[in-house]
Amino acid sequence: MKGTRIILGFFALAILIFSAYAVLRTVPINECGDNGTGIECIGLPPGFSIDYYAEGVEGARSMALSPEGTLFAGSRGAGKLYAMTDRNGDNKADDVLVIAEGLDMPNGVAFRNGSLYVAEISRVLRYDDIEARLENPPDPAVVRGDFPADRSHGWKYIKFGPDGKLYVPVGMPCNVCNLEEEEERYGTMMRMEPDGSQPEIFARGIRNTVGFAWNPETGELWFTDNGRDWLGDDLPPDELNRAPVPGMHFGFPYCHGKDTPDPEYGEFRNCSEFTAPEVELGPHVAALGMTFYNGSMFPEEYRNQIFIAEHGSWNRKIPIGYRVSLVRLENGTPVSYEPFADGWLQGLASWGRPVDVLVMPDGALLVSDDKNNAIYRISYS
Repeated sequence: MKGTRIILGFFALAILIFSAYAVLRTVPINECGDNGTGIECIGLPPGFSIDYYAEGVEGARSMALSPEGTLFAGSRGAGKLYAMTDRNGDNKADDVLVIAEGLDMPNGVAFRNGSLYVAEISRVLRYDDIEARLENPPDPAVVRGDFPADRSHGWKYIKFGPDGKLYVPVGMPCNVCNLEEEEERYGTMMRMEPDGSQPEIFARGIRNTVGFAWNPETGELWFTDNGRDWLGDDLPPDELNRAPVPGMHFGFPYCHGKDTPDPEYGEFRNCSEFTAPEVELGPHVAALGMTFYNGSMFPEEYRNQIFIAEHGSWNRKIPIGYRVSLVRLENGTPVSYEPFADGWLQGLASWGRPVDVLVMPDGALLVSDDKNNAIYRISYS
């Protein structure tokens, strides 16, 4: 018991230090933008700068880039799909085209063999030969249309894995509940063939992941997971998880973080039964999109490190998140968790909410923002 208290005290101190560091890095309101808003407010490490890649992208959420350089973005509340191109090479989108609208929370997008895959609440769509038809998009094909229709945590992030399969998570339709007997797909990471066939559950015990990527050195899947609400301001943490093989269970709804049993569902379970997160992220930071940095623009110390878009807390007395964080790895093991880009939160008010991160061919990092309706470009010189 004493050891447990020491460990909990250590993590509480780490969170306090992290929060204090984030506050110190945040640019004061009177030194940035109009009324404390705008990219002048964003704090970055020395040598880095930020600018707009695209504006007017209503509800910009998950992003996907084609080999030809077209950037696609989904939305959630807007129900739209966007395509952006930078034809003159000035690192800004020349056009922001709406290629579809009226969709059901088309949050997730992925690109493969000339086709754009889009995840709605209960189905995955495919727009074939889309880049040749941006001005006159084709009707989509339904890749698979039988996912649960629950709107709570029903929006999806999708991506193709190194195995060529499309990974599609199914969030829990609740804050915390146990519905394994009702629908085995709840709280899972699924994968299927590009044509929608052979669906299978890859991992379980996941409350709601809205971001994942594969380590380019090991091929292992890593993903963020949003912790449950209403256990207080500081519990539970959000999670960064690693799933090197199929069949792992990450604890929800029985256990949160590394060793926090759920007061309702965890009474007769031991957290050691489940796979613990690699990193306990800040409580309620709403960690969403993540990526391994595989570009050459940033200094070598950032190579194959993890960037995470933290959307920001909505039910915490003192809000946290609203930033892009960096998890540093050594030999594939996390050794630190720190802010990289912050300033979307000024005091208790936010003017933007990062959603997804994507590495461009030149090594710049794009960040989508569904509150400021923008996509930013972070570069280094």
